[in-house]
This record gives sequence, structure tokens and C-alpha cells, in this order.
Amino acid sequence: MAKQFTQEDDKLLAELGIEVEAKKIAARTPREVRIIAGFEEIQRFVEEHGHAPRHGENGDIFERLYAVRLDRIRELEECRTLVEPLDHQGLLIVAANAQASDIDGLDDDALLEELGVEAETAEITALRHVRSHAEKQAAEEIANRERCEDFDKFRPVFDKVRQELEDGVRTTREFVKDAGFLKASIKQGEFFILGGQTAYVAEVGDPIKAPNGENDARLRVIYSNGTESNLLLRSLQRALYKDEAGRRITEPTAGPLFAGRTVDGDEASGTIYVLRSKSEHPTVAEHRDVLHKIGVTSGKVERRIANARLDPTFLMADVEVVATYELYNINRSKLEKLIHRVFDAARLEIEIRDRFGNPIVPREWFLVPLFVIDGAVQKIKDGEISNYVYDINSAQLISQ
Repeated sequence: MAKQFTQEDDKLLAELGIEVEAKKIAARTPREVRIIAGFEEIQRFVEEHGHAPRHGENGDIFERLYAVRLDRIRELEECRTLVEPLDHQGLLIVAANAQASDIDGLDDDALLEELGVEAETAEITALRHVRSHAEKQAAEEIANRERCEDFDKFRPVFDKVRQELEDGVRTTREFVKDAGFLKASIKQGEFFILGGQTAYVAEVGDPIKAPNGENDARLRVIYSNGTESNLLLRSLQRALYKDEAGRRITEPTAGPLFAGRTVDGDEASGTIYVLRSKSEHPTVAEHRDVLHKIGVTSGKVERRIANARLDPTFLMADVEVVATYELYNINRSKLEKLIHRVFDAARLEIEIRDRFGNPIVPREWFLVPLFVIDGAVQKIKDGEISNYVYDINSAQLISQ
């Protein structure tokens, strides 16, 4: 059998002045593609669980499926030869002390029957039905994922949601049910966290009737790791409910982020405050009408500014409150960082001496008109602030 060169081998040979003839790779047949895909699913299982799939009635249905699939791949020379170059985990090597499974005494049809697969339509990765009700429900709720071929067009969407979560524009909430009925809806364009991955509902098919008479629909769900699945809406609901870490990612406008009062389920987060300095420093006096300190506090604003004239953060002078915005269900520190990033181009560069004569450079004062700050708060409410920055030339927020 000819030696297969790795990329490292090729680089070494190139440095030695030896050219390696590129080997043309023939196009894969549909069957070969399915075999490779099935083997890659086994590899992902090993990466997640730290061991090869095992047989046994107590095991998860998919672990048992992967175990039998791996036995088959090891047994069939065609399959073994096909996936051998991919086997970086040594899955094709059977340990001498490994417990032999009972598949050796089964013919193909009997083996497929053990898997719950109809022999006349079976493929190595196809699961048609399973024998027990519990296994059937598990198969319904966890659809096999496959590579998302057009993931590049979804990547910016995931990046934006991740940034909005970091900035506090979005948050996550537990996916719950009440009195035995799933209350949480699932709509096209919504985001969830399932199995540690962000899941995006890219498409919702036409309504269909489930066997129990309830409404259902087929979904196309894209995951942040570049895979996708085609599963039923109610299956996704059940999977989210059973996943202890399953969460709904809220819309940027979800909840009264800046309402004047709380409603059931809202948790107070604090207050955005906008201050104007009474300092007689020449720079401050010259720009007093447009110079504002923007901050976020969890306590009373009045308490926060009580000793302003002794604090270089407040320019060693008293201040007046010109605007406040109460907020709920949002990360205060992340929101403050987001606001400061938006107005970074207009940050005041000034050095103030504290009571002991030490130089201090305050970082929360910005040369921004109050109406622009009001506009920024509105864009936070609308979930659009991540797309904007302040332009000092036009004195307005502009889209990035």
C-alpha cells in the first residue's frame, strides 16, 4: 500500500528540494459521503465524552447507534479504508482486552433490526425508527446535525448577537413550561442556547398537525459551530426544556429596559445618569453646554454625586443631574462600556489634580449634546446601538 504523505511531510520534502506530485482525489460517491459523515459523528461524540461509544441497554440510544456503526466500519474493509486517513483518535484500532459485542453472530438484516433500521431502505447513517417509545422520543427531539454549507451568510448574525450579549443589549432567560404545557413560543429569526451552542431559527415551514392533534412545523435551525438541523418545532421546545442550560436569547427590545417601573419577572439593574459640571476650569467652562459625564449606577444618583467636589472623577467640582434613565434586566457594567465605546471619539482629554496634587485623567466625560445622548438611549431600547458610533464632525450618531 502506497505511503500517504501528510502536509508536514510535504513541507519537509519541499525544503529538501523534492517535489511531491499532487494526488488527484476522485469525487466521492453519495455512499462514501454518508460513511464519512457517519464516522465524523462518532468522532464528535468521542471529543464531547472522552471515550468511544459503548454498547449496553443503559446507554443513550445514539451512543448505542454509534457503537454499532463503529463496529460495522471496523468490520467492513471498504469503510475502514475510506475513513482510515481521518482516524486521528485511533477508533479503528480495537483493544485486545475490549469486550466483544454480539454483532459477530448477526447477519446484515439482523444487525439493522437491532439498530431499529428497516433493512430494505437502510443506509449506514439512516435511523428510520427505534423499538422503544423512549428511544423514539429521543430521536425526535435530537435531530442529526450536518454541516451548514452556507454558514458564511449566517456568521455575521451570530457575531452580532454575541456582541449584543456582551454589551448587555440582549440577555438570556430560562426556557420554561407551565402546568405541563410548553408556553414558550418559537418563531423565525429567534435565538436560543441549546447544548452549549447558539441556535438560530432560520426557517419555519408550513404548519402541520402532530399525531396528538397539536400544531407543529418543520424548522431549519443553524448552530454557531457551523452545523444545522432540520427538526420539528415541538422537538426543539422539548429539547430546550430538558436542557438545564437551555436558554432563550431575548430580543433587544424585550422587556421594559428603560421603563419607569418594574413588571412581574423584571429585576432592577440601575440607572444611567448624565451630569453637567459646575467646574470653573477653562476647558470645562468653554464647553459646559455639551460636556457631559455619562455613567451607570446601581444606587441613588444623589448619593453617587454627594461628594463630587472632592472626587477627580467629577472634575473636583459640584455637578447637576441633567438626565436619568432607569433600566431593568441588563448588565450595568457592560452597558456602560457600550455607551462609552459609542462616544469614544468625543471623550474629553483633560488632566485634573486631586486633593493631594496627584494628576488624574477622568474617562467618563464626553463632548456630546444631550439630544444625541437621548438618541443613543432610544437606540439601546430598539436594540440598534451596536451598529452606531458618534461622529464628532456631524455631531450625530452614524451607522458603522
